[in-house]
Amino acid sequence: MNRSFLGKRTYQAISSSSPDLTARRSASSPAKFTSVHEGDRYWLGRLDHKDWLAPNEVLKIFRGLTNPDLLVDAFRKISSRKDYKPSEALYSLLISRLSHARKFGIIEDLLPMIKSERCRVSEEFFFQLIKIYGNVANHPEQAIKTLMMMPDFHCWPTVRTFNYVLNMLVNAKQFDVIHEVYLNAPKLGVELDTCCFNILIKGLCSCGNLAAAFSLFEEMPNQGCKPNARTYSTLMHSLCRNERVSDAFDLYRRMEADGCYPDTVTFNILISGLCREGKVIQGMEFLKKMKLKGCYPNSGTYQALLYGFIDAGRFVEGKEFMGLMLADGYCPSYLSYKTLIEGLCRGSFIAEAEEVLKQMVRHGFVPRMGTWREILQCLLLRTEAPDSFDVLIRDLDR
Repeated sequence: MNRSFLGKRTYQAISSSSPDLTARRSASSPAKFTSVHEGDRYWLGRLDHKDWLAPNEVLKIFRGLTNPDLLVDAFRKISSRKDYKPSEALYSLLISRLSHARKFGIIEDLLPMIKSERCRVSEEFFFQLIKIYGNVANHPEQAIKTLMMMPDFHCWPTVRTFNYVLNMLVNAKQFDVIHEVYLNAPKLGVELDTCCFNILIKGLCSCGNLAAAFSLFEEMPNQGCKPNARTYSTLMHSLCRNERVSDAFDLYRRMEADGCYPDTVTFNILISGLCREGKVIQGMEFLKKMKLKGCYPNSGTYQALLYGFIDAGRFVEGKEFMGLMLADGYCPSYLSYKTLIEGLCRGSFIAEAEEVLKQMVRHGFVPRMGTWREILQCLLLRTEAPDSFDVLIRDLDR
């Protein structure tokens, strides 16, 4: 087939997809270069040289162009040369540059050209293109379309690419499309793995369909997939969110019986569930159990327990736990400090509130008007208010 004809057809297809680029078809005219940056003029001129161009030099030219509007003209020039055939590396670079310029319409026209010119592209090429549609263009429909057409290019998606599309749809809350994509796995030659089921379970939990999520969970062994800590944690989180903490602990016991070891996220979910039910002491005991199992708590673990003390109105115990949290190297949040100080003040624990306030300031948090109002009201209700207030302000100034 005539290479120059292919180049012309490629260029016409690209330029017709973007009206503002049609006027640039006469790229070599003097009028064209009057508005072209000197550096870009140099790079475009390199494509007119009759000397043979090495593939790496072509890529260097396309990287050197600063004006993305000139990429189409450059592609026309290189496609019309008889000594060069566009490769996956060039298409990948072109798509990357066009995506940064948000010229997604032109990108869509490249796939038919790649197919017509029988350019071999890898699975990684499609993965990156699908990521562009998902992350940059916010165009999940085009991402799905690209996934489905991969076999037409004699390229089959890996489970990584397939799972990326599923996760993109879950995050976009397009639950009605997820099942359709999932059913196409055999057609695409994708062998489902645990990560795939985790994504689907997360989607079902997100839309409140816990029964379907557990049905899928039970189906996993039949598909040759074993649930992992993330599988169990996702289900536990949904159970706790729906005030079914006891069911979450039943699932935890099943998890251990099945030989799956819980991680920090699993323990944090269960501790948070206990604290939301006001069972902060059980949460503290579960923290000890967590450590005995060799699983180390993180800031989320301590923060959940601290909120548990505060929500239960156990402010003095909360202050003591905050000391333990700080000793282990974790800093409470601004909201924790604020709520704890206000709770201590309402309970007339002025000395404890003063200590927490100083700690809050030392960690760089600035108390706001509501916090100061609670402190002042507490101080003014005490007979030693003036002296206490003077001492407090003097200590804070140090």
